Amino acid sequence: MANERLRAALLEQGLTPDSVAAAAGVDPKTAERWVTQARIPYRRHRYLVAALLKLDENYLWPDALTPEQAADASESEIVTVYPHRWAVPRDSWGRLFRTAESEISVLVYAGTFLADDNGMVRLFADKADAGVRVRLLLGDPDSPHVAQRGADEGIDDGMSARIRTALALYRPLRSRDNVEIGLHDTTLYNSIYRADDELYVNTHIYGSPAGNAPVLHLRKVAGGSMVTTYLESFERVWAESRRVE
Repeated sequence: MANERLRAALLEQGLTPDSVAAAAGVDPKTAERWVTQARIPYRRHRYLVAALLKLDENYLWPDALTPEQAADASESEIVTVYPHRWAVPRDSWGRLFRTAESEISVLVYAGTFLADDNGMVRLFADKADAGVRVRLLLGDPDSPHVAQRGADEGIDDGMSARIRTALALYRPLRSRDNVEIGLHDTTLYNSIYRADDELYVNTHIYGSPAGNAPVLHLRKVAGGSMVTTYLESFERVWAESRRVE
């Protein structure tokens, strides 16, 4: 039985088992068996190949880790937990986004605490100018889900107003290359703030503003699945959103 996921990933990247063998430092016949016989590489080799293909190790070799090992790896992705978003040090937000080398993604309804920070908007602009892809995904102010969230928090139309304010504050970014702003019409279970493989995830609590809810600081670990789960969630919302011209 062949490893069809690995085979397909190599074809998509234009790579061969020989090139994978060179990257992993193994014999080409060994790499060939990873593909044609679904042999599971040693963990260090799985990590190198997954990094080369920019795919999750668990996707390429779903049976490589025991449930206990997978759980331990996922737990290791938790850097820290803040009891409230307001408890996250202000400088930490800047440090998070400054580390980005390829991707900055933000999924919120309004997130005005970022949009209202001129230094943060300049940081997004500078990162975009440096070639980093910046995606800002806000709630559609006319969405019934946004209206419901406003009602739940007791601010009614205030939530839609905050989104329109954020859009106005992000106006300097709209014409920049590498910056995309989208509007989504989904129930927002978590706000996600991404810099490459590092995330702040702001959970949402019924009837409570996001600033008062906990924040998870996560960093991708080989074999872990928490970060991947949130990134996949972002991509699903992004795919269903509409772009702000």
